[in-house]
Amino acid sequence: MPAVPITIRIMKSSVFPLLRLLSDGEFHSGEVLAAQFGLSRGAVWYQVRRAEQVGLKVFKVRGRGYRLSRPLDLLDARRLAELLASAAPRMSATVLEECDSTSAELARNEAAAHGAVVTCEYQSAGRGRRGNTWHSGVGTGLTFSFKWRFSQGSSGLSGLSLAVSVAVVTALESLGYRGIDLKWPNDLQHAGRKLGGILVEVRGDPQGPVAVIVGIGLNVNLPQELKAVIDQPVTDLATVRSGAGSTQHAAPDRTTILAALLSSLQAAFERYEREGFAPFRPLWSGYDVHRGRPVSIRLGDREIASGEAAGIAEDGAIIVRTAEGERSFHSGEVSVR
Repeated sequence: MPAVPITIRIMKSSVFPLLRLLSDGEFHSGEVLAAQFGLSRGAVWYQVRRAEQVGLKVFKVRGRGYRLSRPLDLLDARRLAELLASAAPRMSATVLEECDSTSAELARNEAAAHGAVVTCEYQSAGRGRRGNTWHSGVGTGLTFSFKWRFSQGSSGLSGLSLAVSVAVVTALESLGYRGIDLKWPNDLQHAGRKLGGILVEVRGDPQGPVAVIVGIGLNVNLPQELKAVIDQPVTDLATVRSGAGSTQHAAPDRTTILAALLSSLQAAFERYEREGFAPFRPLWSGYDVHRGRPVSIRLGDREIASGEAAGIAEDGAIIVRTAEGERSFHSGEVSVR
């Protein structure tokens, strides 16, 4: 198949030009900022307040100007395009600076091409599984979605979300991140704390063809104040890296991480198209955090089964060895008893 041209479109919001300038973590005077952007000093102050509204802390020092509390790692759209051109040519990326949800952006664009990717610096209404909120801040994580079209129907896509999970872990391992586990059906964990999540939505006829929108959220470097508002134990790639003692080389930036993820995901989807879930099943089992442990399966507030986690079935269902024998579940929340 010929390569799909890479297209990068940057949606400018009023605050992001200022953030890109302040991303170096140095002080910039209000007078210089006003002159550079053609604004009044009052308008600069308004933009600083807007930066604080999207979760950034700005130091304001008389006589020195404004400085972000920490350097900001923003996506480099030009370099992303260059990386994808060779590593994932079937992926075409759109870089948004603000949006409600990357998956919602793709869903609204019914004409989005096969392999279309939307990534966003600030996502105001990110979604996780079962309607949960996905919390993220500017430059602290990666939130992106992509569309992939299949000729077969949804009934032929068993285990797809698990294949996505394997592709994500594989990409992170290639960048030096170790010790990442998978929690069925599609959470990434490290040392018992949530590192990322995957949401797969299928649109189309059960008999085909269908379009799949895959949304991925990954914590890269969460500030403590953001961790405090998340209602479960969380971690990030910065913690994973420091825990592994990876100090010889600088941590990869978000652009590098995103390009590696998209390259791995393209390869995984191409393999899934040829071979289905079968080759991913043993790989997923190698990361399975629950296998061999006592677990319970819940639907809402009701426990529907308990026993020993016994891996995953050929269709991606979790297998639980209960007192009544082995049972398979395609939905539900799994927790260690």
